Amino acid sequence: MIWVTWRQHRAQILVTAGLLALLGALLLGSAVEASWYVAEHAPPGCPGPAVACGELAVALGQRYDAVYSVFGWMPLVAPALIGAFWGAPLLGREYERGTHRLAWTQAVPVWRWLAVKLSVLGAAVVAGGLLLSLMVSLWRPVFRAGVDSTFGNIGVFNMVGVEPAAWWLYAFALGTAAGTLFRRTLPAMALVVAGVTVTMFTLFQLSDYYAEPARTELSGTVQLDDPDARLVGAAWVEPSGREVAEPSVSGCPRRVDVGQSSKNTDAWQACLFGKGYRYAVYYHAPSRFWRFQWTEAGILALASAALGGLAVRRTLRRPG
Repeated sequence: MIWVTWRQHRAQILVTAGLLALLGALLLGSAVEASWYVAEHAPPGCPGPAVACGELAVALGQRYDAVYSVFGWMPLVAPALIGAFWGAPLLGREYERGTHRLAWTQAVPVWRWLAVKLSVLGAAVVAGGLLLSLMVSLWRPVFRAGVDSTFGNIGVFNMVGVEPAAWWLYAFALGTAAGTLFRRTLPAMALVVAGVTVTMFTLFQLSDYYAEPARTELSGTVQLDDPDARLVGAAWVEPSGREVAEPSVSGCPRRVDVGQSSKNTDAWQACLFGKGYRYAVYYHAPSRFWRFQWTEAGILALASAALGGLAVRRTLRRPG
């Protein structure tokens, strides 16, 4: 059965391997060239959080805009493609072409046919996601060393650690379940794209509640020292200790364009701090990186198991 699985799905496997190899070459090439560029043009200690490194960050962003664009879309596009081209055709194409009547009447029972296919292809999907995570983890420090790690940026967070493997597996299971639901490949593909998008947005909203956020009060600034902290919320604290979204009667003049001019905003904030106001920030520290990784991966793994079970149940109940 493993050999049959390879023969039937080698196109998806080889294309995905080729795309990963192409992406790896792109990341490796840009990282090597960027290392040379940084060594030649960077001030001492850059890249890093220092103000002097700002021009270097802008230059790198302009120089590798195409690579950044590919990377920016990858957290959503990669799992959607896996679900659409690995999961959706797995059973949907069998039903669509009617080949399941032949495949499921051979000496190999239907349950074994399903078990081998789901386990082999699921393992391949997880391995591909982990390989992508490794490549991204090796690529980013060349551009972001000392600036942040991978926690504060949700898009980056979904591309490192165990997240890619969890998302790929979830998309694969969703596509497989969609194939048994519609018994057609194209509708199953559409459901995968929509499902991955909705799930990603939902978990983005829920991720703030994976742990109780920390709280700190700032005076003189509204920016946390750690650029990689994940912000949850913020509020002004009146001298009396009461939190308010916006100070209403503070005695500090606020121009209409205060939100559009950094100079006016800074002056307004400085006035508030001078009158005893403080700025409360709720956040998650980067030390919670792996807690959030395993929490979200666990949610996706449970969802994948449920979707896989649904696909198996529907297939075994309606084999014809």
